[in-house]
Amino acid sequence: MNGNGDACKVASAQIEVQNVTRVYRIPGQAPVFALKDCSLTVEPGKLTVLVGPSGCGKTTLASILAGYDTPDSGRAIINGQPIKGPGPDRMMVFQETALWPWMTVMKNTIFGPTMSGRLARSEAEKRAIGLLNKVGLQECKGTYPARLSGGMQRRAELCRALVNDPAVMILDEAFRGLDVMTRELMQEYLVKLYEDTGMTMLFITTEIEEALFLADRILVMTNLPGSVKKCVEVDLPRPRDFHVLASQRYLEIKAEVMEALYEEGAKTFGKLNMLDFPGACAPAATQG
Repeated sequence: MNGNGDACKVASAQIEVQNVTRVYRIPGQAPVFALKDCSLTVEPGKLTVLVGPSGCGKTTLASILAGYDTPDSGRAIINGQPIKGPGPDRMMVFQETALWPWMTVMKNTIFGPTMSGRLARSEAEKRAIGLLNKVGLQECKGTYPARLSGGMQRRAELCRALVNDPAVMILDEAFRGLDVMTRELMQEYLVKLYEDTGMTMLFITTEIEEALFLADRILVMTNLPGSVKKCVEVDLPRPRDFHVLASQRYLEIKAEVMEALYEEGAKTFGKLNMLDFPGACAPAATQG
């Protein structure tokens, strides 16, 4: 982003995950392997989408890449350097709103770069105003988050991340809970942002249609313990809009992703077979 909030090409980054295992241990309970020997690459300047069954470790992986969590073994690296904590080169947009309710939209947006000393307040405000104008929130800069709709909060959070000029954006089911129309508009905005900037993005979702519309590459995760099962290249043309949903190639890629996800989902439901419910399929007793 330049000083007016207009999109410009940014320095992108490559993220590598090498044999990462993350185990959660609670006294008195069996350990839970959220990730096991998980390896993947988020290519520079690409919009990579991570999909997988619910509870397969997607958010754990995102937290490790953002620097909020650490693996028990293996490593995550960015541009060849180990990720040892949060940094301005990586910004994360969470599942639930993370705007501070006691701050206005403007103060939320400029808080990070001004507190870290990366930007003077005047420069941060100049960038923030440009970004808020771009997403239609220029009239809301003095508004508190509770007065905003879900879609407006999502746009404000994108501005708060983008004001830092990150090399990588990590979005963890960022549009979950939005109504259908708002979600589609946010997807279109994110695609345009990506196409304008060439920023490296990792987007996490459980929605196949959302993944197909956004992605250059889709990484399908396994059921617990999480690892990457399959990489699907999404060779749909850009600039991309919702007309791609009617193409034959879209349907072919969708079928490939759905097959991989179904296999993993079936593993979960396979544990609940009829042997667990001995009387479930027994014939009714005959009266007489």
